[in-house]
Amino acid sequence: MLDPERAHRLAIAGLKTGLSGYQEILDERLCVTVAGLKFKNFVGLAAGFDKNAEVIDAVLGLGFGFSEIGTVTPKPQMGNPKPRIFRLVEDEAIINRMGFNNDGHQAVYKRICVHKKGGIVGINIGANKDTVNKIDDYIAGITFFYDVADYFTINISSPNTPGLRDLQARSNLNLLMKAVSQARNEKRKNMVSSFRFFKNCARFNGARIRRYS
Repeated sequence: MLDPERAHRLAIAGLKTGLSGYQEILDERLCVTVAGLKFKNFVGLAAGFDKNAEVIDAVLGLGFGFSEIGTVTPKPQMGNPKPRIFRLVEDEAIINRMGFNNDGHQAVYKRICVHKKGGIVGINIGANKDTVNKIDDYIAGITFFYDVADYFTINISSPNTPGLRDLQARSNLNLLMKAVSQARNEKRKNMVSSFRFFKNCARFNGARIRRYS
């Protein structure tokens, strides 16, 4: 069986050829509006597939209602040593221990700027493994991508980044959300558009959090 990470890279390479052969269907009955954003349908591609914004147009061309890029950190990082994706064949599932491998803010931003196809594009932002003050990296993500993101996902769920889940504690979470909200407001002063934030936590008080503000 093909190595799962290699299979992922081959899928990205295939989409880059532009030969998906999919006939996009647009139907107003499938449209849904969430947090002020109008999606052409309610099936989107979550972060983790197109981590580095390599195939935004191809993904949207497949018919997805949105594509979420990332997780992206300020500086490029290699992630965990391979192998880091494991198939659970009987469960039809995988274990992901990637460790936020990505090309960093600058490279991803440049790719997002050249995508041409209309559609909702979200940015999933995270913190570098070696960053002491993790909140600083989320502020950097909001500031860097504000003009190209339709929405943000604040990813504090990875167990592979030391100290990241500490941000799920109530006091730390409040500090984080105040910081990213302030960064958003500062960027908003000179821009007309307003964007939504999604908090993505593994667990908080026994329940999953996914709230916009």
